[in-house]
Amino acid sequence: MLKVRDLHAGYGSSAVLQGLSLDVAQGAVVALIGANGAGKTTAMRAISGLLKPTAGGVELDGRPIQGGDASAIAHLGLAHVPEGRHVFGPLSVEDNLLLGAYTRLPRLFGYATRAKPALEQAYSLFPRLAERRRQQAGTLSGGEQQMLAIARGLMAAPKVMLLDEPSMGLAPVIVEEVFATLSRLKASGLTLLLVEQFARSALEIADYAYVLERGRVALAGTPDELRRDDAVLKAYLG
Repeated sequence: MLKVRDLHAGYGSSAVLQGLSLDVAQGAVVALIGANGAGKTTAMRAISGLLKPTAGGVELDGRPIQGGDASAIAHLGLAHVPEGRHVFGPLSVEDNLLLGAYTRLPRLFGYATRAKPALEQAYSLFPRLAERRRQQAGTLSGGEQQMLAIARGLMAAPKVMLLDEPSMGLAPVIVEEVFATLSRLKASGLTLLLVEQFARSALEIADYAYVLERGRVALAGTPDELRRDDAVLKAYLG
């Protein structure tokens, strides 16, 4: 579903990604782990079009998307839930969710009506958001904002979702809740590329994982294979 080949990207004269290659099969959850500064967030931004690659290729469902505008890539079925959540604070929870569906619904008449099934699905997955649907998103707790960011991405009915550091800044009990939700999304067949600081939690739900070092894949394998690797155990699972 998602193929990345020899991807290079960076900021100004600083090269961050230096030949990244990975695959995400349809319906799979793939984790991208590594130390701070390894290039994980840069990879997500380069794939989704928020950062223009300098070389390499990205395919979404067989279609080249590298170098395209982020909005055009979103229209093709790739949703990016960024690090730091980035909800629209002054808007209500429900308005944030409706914005997530803009790529696939009519611009004028019938927008809210056709979005209703997706809204109901989001509220079923995150009942707390249903309770706060009229509340300003900026007044939500960090965990609630993360739920909103994930639900907003799902409103686009994406082919692939990129999820960057969903546990960042959250209390342990909320992290458990977020990963329980990701497990349910996996069971539903969502195709997901996950960047996560807690490697152990990521490997618990992933089908396959890549370890990124200095902008390149250093190791790759199933969670069981990586758990048996001494270097991974020492660096990320100790």
